[in-house]
Amino acid sequence: GQTPVFPRILGHEAGGIVESVGEGVTELAPGDHVLPVFTGECKECAHCKSEESNMCDLLRINVDRGVMIGDGQSRFTINGKPIFHFVGTSTFSEYTVIHVGCLAKINPEAPLDKVCILSCGISTGLGATLNVAKPKKGQTVAIFGLGAVGLAALEGARLSGASRIIGVDLNPAKFEQAKKFGCTDFVNPKDHSKPVH
Repeated sequence: GQTPVFPRILGHEAGGIVESVGEGVTELAPGDHVLPVFTGECKECAHCKSEESNMCDLLRINVDRGVMIGDGQSRFTINGKPIFHFVGTSTFSEYTVIHVGCLAKINPEAPLDKVCILSCGISTGLGATLNVAKPKKGQTVAIFGLGAVGLAALEGARLSGASRIIGVDLNPAKFEQAKKFGCTDFVNPKDHSKPVH
């Protein structure tokens, strides 16, 4: 984000347990296990009702907004002064306040310290492949960057039936891990002095 909204509580991936709910919230109850998501769903706008978009008119990611949508106020303070929110989640904290549309209820048996990466990295990479790129069985797919999001995108390509999955990364050590996700070829741009396409 380019707008310096500070001080604020950063963080966007987490797993947690609902401590309390606000007035009118019926989808969640105290004790529910949840994952926060910074691109929420109001479930009413055209984007939420579309199979082609998740860019909710109300709850889409906004790095410049540091307050709650309902009343334009922060829920965090220190010494009586506001601390601003971050992408509607502010997960680098023991407690946070999140719009109900930015929470996904999960199975309480799921270990929160493991599934927390589903609130961004995994869902972003997997979703980009399965819902946006939509590779067909037998196609060749290239994944640029083999970090958490890239490995999730790679998994999406494998699930789609891609026959050749090319991992592109500047760190050759990532190839061994990528092979476990179905990566068939690896390209390190540093190894080439001219285009390799």
